[in-house]
Amino acid sequence: MNQLNSLQDDLMPYIIEYGLELIGAVLILIAGLLTAKWVGKRIERYMNKSERFDDTIIPIFVKAGKILIIAVTVLAVLNKFGVETASLIAVLGTIGLAIGLALQGTLSNIASGIMLLILRPFNVGDAVDIGSTSGVVDEIGLFVTEMHTFDNIAITMPNSKVWGTEIKNYSRNDKRRVDMEFGIAYDDDMDKAMNIVREVLDSDDRILDEPEPLIAVSSLGDSAVGIRVRPWTETANVWPLRYALTKRIKERFDEEDISFPFPQRDVHLFQENG
Repeated sequence: MNQLNSLQDDLMPYIIEYGLELIGAVLILIAGLLTAKWVGKRIERYMNKSERFDDTIIPIFVKAGKILIIAVTVLAVLNKFGVETASLIAVLGTIGLAIGLALQGTLSNIASGIMLLILRPFNVGDAVDIGSTSGVVDEIGLFVTEMHTFDNIAITMPNSKVWGTEIKNYSRNDKRRVDMEFGIAYDDDMDKAMNIVREVLDSDDRILDEPEPLIAVSSLGDSAVGIRVRPWTETANVWPLRYALTKRIKERFDEEDISFPFPQRDVHLFQENG
């Protein structure tokens, strides 16, 4: 009995010490899990309020925030039990580096996809030029961007290629300029031709008053006087307006005897006397 009491006396300090360590570790773990949940909700609430973040990317940031807090919590718990966390972090860093090198192409696509979803150089449904590829955006994913050309050919582009090249967005601005060029003969009246163009523009309600349309003589070519026409319209009207103006101006020029010259060459033949 005395030996049992002596053993209890010897073990009691260790039981108290490690019991307190265990309780402290459990409290740290609970606090870490609660903090991770709170941080996740805060991130989700903030990103939902902002129009810059896509719904696709919000869960990724929420999960990343939670994982970061939980990882710090686990390291704190291990450190509470005397585990050397510095060496563990070094090992995990080495493993992460090896995985990153093996998947650098995939990770590059993910990073580019995140940048596309955050900065939004284009949205689904926008007409764009991405490098030498033109089309309409169908989907922006973490790995690839889906789009189709204007003649409805499906295209899948890696996000790293999309982010690393020039992007032209034809749909972003609410109004655009329609650039057109017409050539008339040197014998035709330039002022008359320009007035005809102005009448055609004034009769179309799709053309905006501001900025004011430009109608000007732009060039003196080999066989024609160039007239530059630049009206402004809402983005959705650009191509229908271009087609309509081209047809209507041609009809009015025909009615008013304004000609569209074509390149021609005079050939002179000389006969030598034998």
